[in-house]
Amino acid sequence: MPRNRSVGRDVHICLFSEPDKPLGGMISNPSVTQKNFFSMLAIFIVATGPYRVTQRSTGVDLLPTDEPLQPGHYDIRPYSRRDKIYVSEELCITRVLSKTITGRDDFFRAGVRERDKKCVITGTVNPEVILDEWSGFEAAHIFPLSSEEHWIQQGYSQCITNKVSMQDTGINSCQNGLLMLSNVHQKFDSFRFSINPDDGYKITCFDLDAFNIGGRTLDPICRESESEVGARDQLLRWHFRQAVLANMRGAGEPSFELDFPPGSDMMGEIRSGPEPGKRMEAELFSRLNGISVVQRGGD
Repeated sequence: MPRNRSVGRDVHICLFSEPDKPLGGMISNPSVTQKNFFSMLAIFIVATGPYRVTQRSTGVDLLPTDEPLQPGHYDIRPYSRRDKIYVSEELCITRVLSKTITGRDDFFRAGVRERDKKCVITGTVNPEVILDEWSGFEAAHIFPLSSEEHWIQQGYSQCITNKVSMQDTGINSCQNGLLMLSNVHQKFDSFRFSINPDDGYKITCFDLDAFNIGGRTLDPICRESESEVGARDQLLRWHFRQAVLANMRGAGEPSFELDFPPGSDMMGEIRSGPEPGKRMEAELFSRLNGISVVQRGGD
């Protein structure tokens, strides 16, 4: 069954005028500062004018400092009574584990492995690179294969500079990828953590941080500023924004089960879960990625 992302929250965000109706929240993490909190609020809170954020227990207004964010209730209040505050309706995509069965991503996997050679989140080096053995390491897409149509429509293809052909959308470029340990990859694909390129590439966890990665920084080996093949900041920025929307807005987006052992009723679980149509579409695009796009390109 899908997990409710709001379970375990110890930071709660409300309007000052409606203290019993949460706008969202998060699980606190020592690496999240008050400055980080303000920047994340700006992603899913829409305001017609300036506002202040008050810690309810102390009555003290929060300031955008490097002090750690403390657990508690935080009330948002506009400076002017004429101004309105509401929650953004920005799209948050339905994401599943990015794997295909078409072979279209062979180029992607090879490029990410050649560049990184380690988990760029935990720093774990693959000692078997010389043997071309990659068990436990996976190339993760920053922007998912299952949303390639959105990738094209929103123009993200334009930030890729090493496409293999004019027809290539670029979604399988290593510039859209990071090498990770398999279990870390699952967390990344479900938006349980993300990397903010505008905050020194700091890793922010929106979960209980089982792998102790919160506050670390993305390994320089895969950054755009370090090499032509580095992961694009624009794509990392997109993933971070999606992670905030998925985890902090309202009760959070549905968190889907990713582990379907042999013999399990994958279709049945999808049909009985939330948003079954969107989930099924995402699963199919992830596994059969490229068929419809390639056909259109050849028309």
